[in-house]
Amino acid sequence: MNVKRNIPFSPPDMSEAEIEEVAEAMKSGWITTGPKTKEFEHLISLCCQTARTDADGKPLHTTACLNSATACMELALRVLGIGEGDEVIVPAYTYTATASSVCHVGARPVMVDCAPGSFEMDYDKLAEAITERTKAVMPVDLAGIVADYDKVFAAVESKKHLFRPSNDIQRAIGRCAVIADAAHAFGAMWHGRMCGEIADFTSFSFHAVKNLTTAEGGALTWRPIEGIDDEAIYHQLQLLSLHGQNKDALAKTRLGAWEYDIIGTWYKCNMTDIMAGIGLAQLKRYPEMLRRRRQLIEKYNVALAPYAVTVLDHYGNDHSSSGHLYLVRLDSATAEQRNDVIVRMAERGIACNVHYKPLPMMTAYKALGYDIKDYPNAYAQYQNEVTLPLHTRLSDDDVDYILDNFINIITKL
Repeated sequence: MNVKRNIPFSPPDMSEAEIEEVAEAMKSGWITTGPKTKEFEHLISLCCQTARTDADGKPLHTTACLNSATACMELALRVLGIGEGDEVIVPAYTYTATASSVCHVGARPVMVDCAPGSFEMDYDKLAEAITERTKAVMPVDLAGIVADYDKVFAAVESKKHLFRPSNDIQRAIGRCAVIADAAHAFGAMWHGRMCGEIADFTSFSFHAVKNLTTAEGGALTWRPIEGIDDEAIYHQLQLLSLHGQNKDALAKTRLGAWEYDIIGTWYKCNMTDIMAGIGLAQLKRYPEMLRRRRQLIEKYNVALAPYAVTVLDHYGNDHSSSGHLYLVRLDSATAEQRNDVIVRMAERGIACNVHYKPLPMMTAYKALGYDIKDYPNAYAQYQNEVTLPLHTRLSDDDVDYILDNFINIITKL
């Protein structure tokens, strides 16, 4: 074995470019939501291929940047008018933000188990779970791999006759809305389309551990909805994210333009220009960061191919992952054996993780009546899953060290 190293799980990849952008924002005197945030929104729309223009060729707002992906999912639900008495279908195998955002608006999360041997929802069970109360489905693009939206949309279309719209945007969509929890998947592609233009609404995370980070932060994109104005959606998101105030801080700085109104008693979850500055620098570096992640994944794949493990399909002819996480299932291992592997890796200086402990195993969701016994496939995926370090600060030597130790440990199971 090589000399012991210290390999963190997912540190942020910062450069002088990010420092310069933040310094520029701070020196400008404009540190909250302002020109950098608006530029960042526009560039995300271009990256996600959601950028659109009006009849005069003026760019429309088709992305809203907020302070987290959780806020993005919650505000998408609120724009859709989803609340008390409604149901939203979510996977049992996900992080809490997918389901907690549903709870925030007063709706009920309806959890669907994984398909056997898969981290994705069982799409047949998804269709069965749709009722007259269902207003949205929230698939998760786990590890940066885009879910099968053909099957998601087929499921919601098959139950279209049950749909009962409760506001204009629901009426325009004409079925359950599809809101992608794409926290992991910025930059991913699926069937020739970018993540961000596939679902009705798509929520991205720019948290510190994500591929592209703004320290904290997120973005919400949306597809065109016939009969619904993009600017109206954006304006509603601005109201919801800034106390219901009908002028943002930038508009209020115009001479004599102090007066504003409060349209509703809403929330405070806007992105700042300091955060957006980090994001602007990260965007310029992002193609190379994605290339490096693919290189690392392919190195892992080749080394682990001879062993009794199952890994995810990140790249293919019709899809390309963002390469966010490297999930490994230890075939036939128990949860105790999996935990022992993680401890032994830690003893050798390598931080590993588990993605995820299913929601029905968590105290908050057990208190709401969910029971992991009802989600056997999710438990089966969880019990032998280990996530290896995958980030752009890893050297090839680091990966060799991770692999040497991981293979040495798992072959002794």
